Amino acid sequence: MDFAYTPKVEELRARLDAFMAAHVLPVDPAFQKEAHAGRFPIELLGPLKARAKAEGLWNLFLPALKPDEPGTRLTNLEYAPLAEIMGRVFWASEAFNCSAPDTGNMEILHMFATPEQRAQWLVPLMNGDIRSCVGITEPDVASSDPTNLQTTIARDGDHYVVNGRKWFTTGALHPNAKFCIVMGLSDARPDANPHARHSMIIVPLDAPGVEIVRNLPIMQHWSPEGHCEVAYNNVRVPAANILGEEGKGFALAQARLGPGRIHHCMRSIGQCEVALELMCARAANRRAFGRNLADYANVQDWIAESRMEIDQARLYVLRAAWMMDRQGNKAARTEVSAIKVVVARMQTKILDRAIQVFGAMGLTNDTPLAFLWTWGRALRFIDGPDEVHNRVVARTELRKHGRPA
Repeated sequence: MDFAYTPKVEELRARLDAFMAAHVLPVDPAFQKEAHAGRFPIELLGPLKARAKAEGLWNLFLPALKPDEPGTRLTNLEYAPLAEIMGRVFWASEAFNCSAPDTGNMEILHMFATPEQRAQWLVPLMNGDIRSCVGITEPDVASSDPTNLQTTIARDGDHYVVNGRKWFTTGALHPNAKFCIVMGLSDARPDANPHARHSMIIVPLDAPGVEIVRNLPIMQHWSPEGHCEVAYNNVRVPAANILGEEGKGFALAQARLGPGRIHHCMRSIGQCEVALELMCARAANRRAFGRNLADYANVQDWIAESRMEIDQARLYVLRAAWMMDRQGNKAARTEVSAIKVVVARMQTKILDRAIQVFGAMGLTNDTPLAFLWTWGRALRFIDGPDEVHNRVVARTELRKHGRPA
């Protein structure tokens, strides 16, 4: 396993770093001002997206590009360090058409969309003309076990009728959001295979019966693009909108989530690097009791531990990406579960230290630290809670020792 970045990746890293410094960071204050006022600053993103596309920094995450598709063909291992750079500014991924949940939706549409679905939904998504959502989690059941999902997708002639309630549908309030990929129960028989009862379907957000009930805050942080509760009230969708085969929702979900967890983890590592940089700068310049904070042993320990934890986590994520590229998503399942736990927990630890070094200022919006701590805590649920991923790792370990899981 050689994780040295290739010349191709180093060149892309340099270009991406330069783009972030020249074009993203200068508009970040204006973006944050609008976001804190509850407005999504779409007018700031348009020029950035056009420039990124013109410079070839577009759809970097998608390894299976076809000749007629916009983007740069990269493996998961090649894309990982680029996701880290984009993650340093929370909203920046959208400028490169690499933001969740669009990345996962593009991946499954790329793999499973019909030609008609591809023309209507995938092509404009890959071009950055529209945004999308995914509706899996539900408020009334423990969605950590997706067999519990109760939203129904019932066939009715040439249509499916969708009924149910989802929440944490990220991006539903984005000005360019046009559709949601909804996972629901398509086989109502209680004795059916529990992993073959669910399907995924493309639901236009302007379809009659789609109701955005509310925008949910994450630890009191309000996202202008929304983490929404969405009700589906007798929403009629053409049967042609079913994604893949009926009853294959679980297989599609796994195909969607694997690479996305690599992306989340590498963006988190970028955010932890920002926290460490801010922590060091604050410690070097802030004085208390006649000395700089950096002269105190406990602060030095926090800095050292953060550096080591980030580097360890990065290597772990790169190894998972390397396995995914070489052996496929399924073979890397345990490693992907492991990094999901390790990185999210690391983010809250490092951000907590950085906040402590900043003092009460770290609790405010004058730095990104409070929000990044919040997001690290949220990642312990996003794409599956820690406990589910720990169970995957434990079962794999038990099987090594001849014990049935």
